[in-house]
Amino acid sequence: MRVDDFDFDLPEASIALRPARPRDSARLLHVDAAGQLADKAVLDLPDLLRAGDLLVFNDTRVIPAALVGIRAAREQGGGGDVSCEINLHKRTGPDRWRAFIRPAKRLKIGDRIEFGTFSAEVVEKAEGGDTLLAFDLSGAALDEAIAATGVPPLPPYIARKRNVDAADVEDYQTLFAREDGSVAAPTAGLHFTPRLFDALAARGIERCDVTLHVGAGTFLPVKAEDTADHRMHGEWCTVSQQAASAINTARLQGRRVIAVGTTALRTLESLAPEIGRIEAGSRDTEIFITPGYDFRITDALLTNFHLPRSTLFMLVSALAGLETMQRAYAHAIENGYRFYSYGDTSLLERAR
Repeated sequence: MRVDDFDFDLPEASIALRPARPRDSARLLHVDAAGQLADKAVLDLPDLLRAGDLLVFNDTRVIPAALVGIRAAREQGGGGDVSCEINLHKRTGPDRWRAFIRPAKRLKIGDRIEFGTFSAEVVEKAEGGDTLLAFDLSGAALDEAIAATGVPPLPPYIARKRNVDAADVEDYQTLFAREDGSVAAPTAGLHFTPRLFDALAARGIERCDVTLHVGAGTFLPVKAEDTADHRMHGEWCTVSQQAASAINTARLQGRRVIAVGTTALRTLESLAPEIGRIEAGSRDTEIFITPGYDFRITDALLTNFHLPRSTLFMLVSALAGLETMQRAYAHAIENGYRFYSYGDTSLLERAR
């Protein structure tokens, strides 16, 4: 399909720079299986779901993956010191991370970037500032150094407009985050609070967790003109035996499986070899879901509002229908819904 098919005009004022407070006070747009729209709130979620529905959450935990380092002046050529803005996006070994770096053009293979108490060597350069770094620390020691030095890696559409501050350390993390490894939050999960979980349990709605470590590639623009020419960055995901059993049981019993966030959905679909059955296991996934995709596990999706021309808007269009999502997003913009990571959310039922 043409990438232009997934474009729309979004006013700058629609982009949320801070989350709703409390978390569960955000708005929710319900899009049912027939494409009907209804303005709701996150606290209405228990009433919008059915007893026996299974909510699947991504329990990944965001690490402080945004770093600033210095490439010292070279003895011959290359100018003076260079300040480097670094966003780690995928770990490839105990001492190695792939990262997006600005300004990557001023770095050469073999350059060393200093972070005060530790450093990294530029090992490989790819397109779009994507760089492989080899650190002088490894394993837990590297994790501790990054945690002490880095800050939450806010998406570029927020970071362009304000600096990261102390509030983001809590705001950009789900309350149920457990497995360290993401460089972006699974943002649909940011709306959940203890009182919302209690209300869902009282309604008879079940839950389980999977893990997908979100990479910064999530935010990369689609530069291809046709979706067939776009390649996703790989992200590591896993489904435990316990979660697989809960999901398969729900499907066998005719109960709905509802992904909380696109990362949970992509995990479900990546580990499902056939319609109605998921397998426990771990893998890198590059799954790219566009209209025409035959969903194997997911019946509905809770997700925030996404960027124009993004792989995530393509995903929701595959689930609910492109025309329906174009109409839903036009409604959301007209009615003042807040977009992106810190914004409002939507409950999308798979189109009939």
